[in-house]
Amino acid sequence: MLPPPSLLLLRSGAPPSALPLRGRRRRSPTPVRASWQELAGVLVFSAIPFTAVKALANSPLGARLRRRLEDRKAAAAAEADALRAAARGARNNSFWYGGDRPRWLGPVPYEYPEHLTGEYPGDYGFDIAGLGRDPVAFANYFNFEILHCRWAMLAALGVVIPELLDLFGLVHFVEPVWWKVGYAKLQGDTLDYLGIPGFLIAGGQGVIVIAICQALLMVGPEYARYCGIEALEPLGIYLPGDINYPGGALFDPLGLSKDPVAFEDLKVKEIKNGRLAMVAWLGFYIQAAVTGKGPVQNLV
Repeated sequence: MLPPPSLLLLRSGAPPSALPLRGRRRRSPTPVRASWQELAGVLVFSAIPFTAVKALANSPLGARLRRRLEDRKAAAAAEADALRAAARGARNNSFWYGGDRPRWLGPVPYEYPEHLTGEYPGDYGFDIAGLGRDPVAFANYFNFEILHCRWAMLAALGVVIPELLDLFGLVHFVEPVWWKVGYAKLQGDTLDYLGIPGFLIAGGQGVIVIAICQALLMVGPEYARYCGIEALEPLGIYLPGDINYPGGALFDPLGLSKDPVAFEDLKVKEIKNGRLAMVAWLGFYIQAAVTGKGPVQNLV
């Protein structure tokens, strides 16, 4: 007769957490270990976008794209100026902007800060710390908030969708719960991407390798954002908007900015949903710490 599993665990001398779970493949006992082949592969993979952009900019094709841009840039700039003027008019007539916009306390009498004029979307007159007194700092804070809003909305989808797909049996994930994926990587496990056996991408790499890859891949976009929307003009790409809403076919393929009235309302909806997503992430963290479950599991 075989002894019960608990006795087997005691005889093995290993705690239950040290035993590999079904569907995982333990690569190494330490999550920070990486071979030189892995590091070399990450460096080569991360260098591909920079190399491709540089090669295109210096190629005859890049020169033709820049000449073509110069030929149409004046007309595109004039169209962009007209859209910006129409956007200012739309904000002046919008319910969500200006002095008559909704405030965070509603009908309750309150002396709202004078430096909050309703120029930016999502301005409800809330600035109890006075962070927006400096116009330059206020513009930077708005830029940071928009970035965090967009990341939070994308990340919230990445948290909920895998759990829903696994719950309905559409896709089987080894770890559908968001925080357990990171924990599995810290344990050195290999995870199949989208639950497809052998489809690893970053699932077979260690945490340090993944972090290096992400850092290198984000250098290019962050540098372009720092330089401004003109950074893509060497590739023949003209962006008519600003740093928060670049526009153009690359960032506005549906042409939503062509309707200034609707676009100004969409800006308000975006930042409202982004703030909700950031608050939701606070809930995700607290739920994970208290219950050890994902948001979908806590709902059902």
